[in-house]
Amino acid sequence: MATGKGFKGKSGRSQATDITQGFRGIAIFLFSLSGVINVLALTGSIYMLQIYDRALTSGSVPTLLALSLLAVGLYLFQGIFDIIRSQVLVRVGGRLDRKIAPMAHRVSIDMPRFGFSTSEALERGRDVDTVRSFLGSQGPVALFDLPWMPLYVLFVYMLHPYLGALTLGGVVVLTLLTIATELMTRGRAAEAHKAAIVRNQIADSNARNAEVIKAMGFAGRAVARFTRANAEHLSLQTGTSDVSGTLGAISRVLRMLLQSAILGLGAFLTINGDLSAGAIIAASVASTRALAPVDLAIGNWKNVVQARSAWRRLKETAIALGKAPEPMELPAPTRSLKVEKLTVAAPASGRVLLSEADLQLEAGQALGVIGPSGGGKTTLVRAITGIWPSLRGSVRLDDAELSQWRDEFLGCHIGYLPQEVALLDGTIGENICRFDPDAEPRAIVDAARAAGVHEMIVRLPDGYHTQLGSQGMALSAGQRQRVGLARALYGNPFLVVMDEPNSNLDAEGEAALTTAIVAIRARGGIAVVVAHRPSALSAVDLVAVVQNGKVTAFGPKNTIVQTPPQQEMENPAKTDRPARSRIKARVSA
Repeated sequence: MATGKGFKGKSGRSQATDITQGFRGIAIFLFSLSGVINVLALTGSIYMLQIYDRALTSGSVPTLLALSLLAVGLYLFQGIFDIIRSQVLVRVGGRLDRKIAPMAHRVSIDMPRFGFSTSEALERGRDVDTVRSFLGSQGPVALFDLPWMPLYVLFVYMLHPYLGALTLGGVVVLTLLTIATELMTRGRAAEAHKAAIVRNQIADSNARNAEVIKAMGFAGRAVARFTRANAEHLSLQTGTSDVSGTLGAISRVLRMLLQSAILGLGAFLTINGDLSAGAIIAASVASTRALAPVDLAIGNWKNVVQARSAWRRLKETAIALGKAPEPMELPAPTRSLKVEKLTVAAPASGRVLLSEADLQLEAGQALGVIGPSGGGKTTLVRAITGIWPSLRGSVRLDDAELSQWRDEFLGCHIGYLPQEVALLDGTIGENICRFDPDAEPRAIVDAARAAGVHEMIVRLPDGYHTQLGSQGMALSAGQRQRVGLARALYGNPFLVVMDEPNSNLDAEGEAALTTAIVAIRARGGIAVVVAHRPSALSAVDLVAVVQNGKVTAFGPKNTIVQTPPQQEMENPAKTDRPARSRIKARVSA
């Protein structure tokens, strides 16, 4: 968080390094602990060797008991260390989740405004879940055990060089299988991930448009579209699973074959007097343990690939977030809004929607933005509020570009009412105060009164504590718009931007909107209102005409609209039609 004492942000690489800070020491500890566990795993082999070659040949029961007690103790230590390793890995996953999940969710919030779908945006959150789940699985255990395989090969070699060579050959074959698994699943896993995103996009789109699908009866076609995308994803997913499953089965068969080969070769060496009977069992147990990590790794390789891809995307996200320096804290804006040679393109397509726009407003002024649909009005307000970045030019508050402000600080001084009002899942009061945990009840009520919605809220059974549900569907479109206006006015922000704020309002709501704009101007704020209905312009003093991606006219309302302001303010209903005609004529000209 920026302060007056320092304003340099961390580099992207530094940001990514911060995420893994402290984990290198944990990795070294887990690697060392895995070494101890693997040494203790030789207990079974050594126990068998001593039983056959010492206890049985001597017929000593005390020797048998001593060896058994020692083996039990070593097994207990191995189990305790194994539990510690597992619990450490689970906690590492939890710690990573706590560090990365907020960043991933922040990216999920930002991505849709750059043209990404909701499903694509939520992938970062799923990546966090993938990495955390992998760390709690057997995949990391196999990876930590793999480097200790030579220990078992060396033990078997010490029993007899031929047995060691056979075990080493098995290790090489299974290692090649692991490499083959990696090469054959890498591309398939990436394609399956892309197909999953496409499928989730369709599912999300169908859910968001449930009312339209139901009303117009094309649910069957919507489901069929999802089914095709789901079939493509399943096909790729099945192919990946088939590869890893097939190679895993081959690995298990080879491991059992090698175990039998060790027993057979050991028996042959014993018959020839080159090996003891106990060494046969010890070599069999040790060789099996040597190949177990490879078998486990192949069986979990799909999870390894998914976790690795997820981790790579999260690191890239951290690097991207760290590129921009943290801005220095500036005083609150109080004087002006300037739009200078502003050019904006649609983030998804790159098509220029607004070019070379110039506007200037001073404190106490209100701007009405008019023009035909698709002309660039909404693009202009998205750029003014910082939702969409500019290709060229700038938006300045008190002569400082928007990029020079911290989002959290600047957000307190901007109110925004979008064209499609979507309220968050929570109470009316929480939505109005923008989920500020320290919000004063009086400030919430003041914002509701300023929007003319206080009386409507208190008439609800739970008042300001009314739960809105998903997207605020507990309220009508007009009620959502007025609550959205209260949210925009909360805290008396300096700049209030409203995109068609009266599209769902009745006469009472429009009167409240006009009163709100007058109040913004009276307290020295700036209001920007996009409107198709002229009644929304009754309280503005400036008008800009936006059409074909350009600001074609900007100036006093009387000059641009040619409507007497007093007449429209006194009786907006009577002047709607003629005013609309004059605006249309002006835009066409």
